[in-house]
Amino acid sequence: MGTQIDHLVIGATTLQQGIAAVNDWLGVNVPYGGSHEKMGTHNCLMRLGEGIFLEIIALSNSPGSLEQPRWFGLDDPYVRYRITAQPTLLGWVVNTENLTNLIASAHCSMGQIEHITRGELHWLFSLPEDGRLLAGGMIPYAIEWQTDSHPSTMMADLGCHLLKLDLYHNQPNWLHSSLESIGAADLITIHTRPHNTSPYLLASISTPQGIKEISSQFPTFS
Repeated sequence: MGTQIDHLVIGATTLQQGIAAVNDWLGVNVPYGGSHEKMGTHNCLMRLGEGIFLEIIALSNSPGSLEQPRWFGLDDPYVRYRITAQPTLLGWVVNTENLTNLIASAHCSMGQIEHITRGELHWLFSLPEDGRLLAGGMIPYAIEWQTDSHPSTMMADLGCHLLKLDLYHNQPNWLHSSLESIGAADLITIHTRPHNTSPYLLASISTPQGIKEISSQFPTFS
């Protein structure tokens, strides 16, 4: 089994705001997951199909108590500004059976391997030292679960399923090459954006209320 989409990540100032936003978007209430003591975050989780899930993530304590910056760019002032304006699709994560090999084959820097826990769950995670999003969230983080089965089997099934993930970028060839190097290019569809425009992710999800979309585009204020 090669690289697979593992989960989508919604960043929020608080979990309550994230839950409310996902309810507006998808019509479901995502239940609480747990906390990541090493990263100073906690989350809510639900299944998006077999081996795929959605995560709402928010800060759980002050950065002064941590030994390193948080993941998903949550200590970056711009990311903080974005999620303060509204909860946002920050990025995506792929899973692999050999994280060391995936990082070695990547055409871009995936960071270093971190051992993370949440309760009794353990996993290895690729993370830059500064906790930044990779290519603004267009390139996924990578995870290697230290479990017998995928954790999504234990998450709430609220009738939502990821149908497809589209990436819009003004350097599609570079993005394709980077994703291809980690076995992720065939998992998504890349669309060309005009130069001088911002890239974004678009997730299409089937829900009990029909097909809905979640975008990482930052809102434009008039």
